[in-house]
Amino acid sequence: MKKLIFGIAVFINTTNVVAKVFLPAVYSNHMVLQQKSAVKIWGWSEVGESVTITTSWDTVTYKAEGDAYAKWQTVLQTPIAGGTYTITVKGPYSTIVIEDVLIGEVWLASGQSNMEMTTWWGLPYEEEVKKATNNQIRFFHIARSSSPYPQEDVRAQWVVCSPEAMKGFSAAAYFFGKKINEHTKMPVGLISACWGGTPAEVWTPEDEIRNDSILKAAALKLTPTKWWPVKPGYNYNATIAPLTNFKIAGVIWYQGESNTNASQTYQYLFTTMIKSWRQKWKDDFPFYFVQIAPYSYETTNICALLREAQTKTLMLAKTAMVVTSDLVDNINDIHPKLKKEVGERLADIAIAEVYGFDRLNYKSPLYKAMQIEKDKIRISFTNAANGLMIKGKTATDFYIAGADKIFVPAQAKLHGNGSTIVVWAKAVKNPVAVRFGFSNTAMPNLFGKEGLPVNLFRTDDWQVETGPVKNN
Repeated sequence: MKKLIFGIAVFINTTNVVAKVFLPAVYSNHMVLQQKSAVKIWGWSEVGESVTITTSWDTVTYKAEGDAYAKWQTVLQTPIAGGTYTITVKGPYSTIVIEDVLIGEVWLASGQSNMEMTTWWGLPYEEEVKKATNNQIRFFHIARSSSPYPQEDVRAQWVVCSPEAMKGFSAAAYFFGKKINEHTKMPVGLISACWGGTPAEVWTPEDEIRNDSILKAAALKLTPTKWWPVKPGYNYNATIAPLTNFKIAGVIWYQGESNTNASQTYQYLFTTMIKSWRQKWKDDFPFYFVQIAPYSYETTNICALLREAQTKTLMLAKTAMVVTSDLVDNINDIHPKLKKEVGERLADIAIAEVYGFDRLNYKSPLYKAMQIEKDKIRISFTNAANGLMIKGKTATDFYIAGADKIFVPAQAKLHGNGSTIVVWAKAVKNPVAVRFGFSNTAMPNLFGKEGLPVNLFRTDDWQVETGPVKNN
């Protein structure tokens, strides 16, 4: 008799659950939807069950129906930025009302620990925390999770920006969103999906790596650890795949430290990852990333090589990179604390390129070309319309070499309006190549006139020496 009663209880409970309409976590109170867009809304219901969706910003009734997999989906049209609004989702047996909805700009922040870092990590932003009450900024922090297969939902909830909420959210992402909100006067939704220590392979769809011999070989060399997954696709499956139906304005990214031992394939891997995300979203959104910072790695030049690979990724359309060689407080700490500056530099790019505000030279100067002039080499740059400046008496971290490929410390002097710099060394009579800041720990003093550091570069394509760092 007890078994029969238990069975009936379970049956009744299951029937009630199945009869309800469900939504993914990203559709919940305090959410932000991308403005002026066709945005998908989806969920789960009984097969064949009718679902209606209405919003307080228009009079349209949107309709959907549970399919053979008990899923439903439709598309809402969002207005210009504003709010607050409500969204009502109604099935035959239940109704969900999503309240305090804003329409604005939604950005995804992802990567490893330097994007994950919050003010709890001892960052110097006590005063910023106190002033972090802002109803126009919302956070959606996805818990660390991984999966061998693509998932449809995540563990997270939307929260309104407050001092307490800000302390537990990505600092770089917060300062990015804060500056965008200040300049555009539009609500900003920030989605965080980060996991410290993770290589880029785990953020890339597995089939992209499995079906590519180069990427597959590199992935097989990853060393397993008890602290984070290394299997291709595992973080993508759990924290990115569930979002690919959700309209976003773009992505900000900070990762690379865990791929320094495979810099030769990182550009290809990173480019593949970015392209795959855009393909999954069916949206060629902007993708802005942070170059890893100088750090005293135990192997020579691996940081420089990885940063070079990141720079080459800029060949992909609608990408941009923040250089951080001047934002390092301790080269023995792989987690530089100056995350406000990182976030604001990312925001400056978006403010110029996405939101149309005038920003002259909002990108770091990059190497453009070289010209040999007898015993000297002249270097020119892009992103340096107003010229360069040296913070100090002499330029640092320049090296020059002849045909023997032996680099020696070089002198450098700005010419003209500072748009080019001439490099030389007495010991090299017939120079053929220049390197600048090309080491693990270099923090050069050459900047654009607007204050952004010049990116490291080399004019050669010779083999770069790597090996154990020699301690003096």
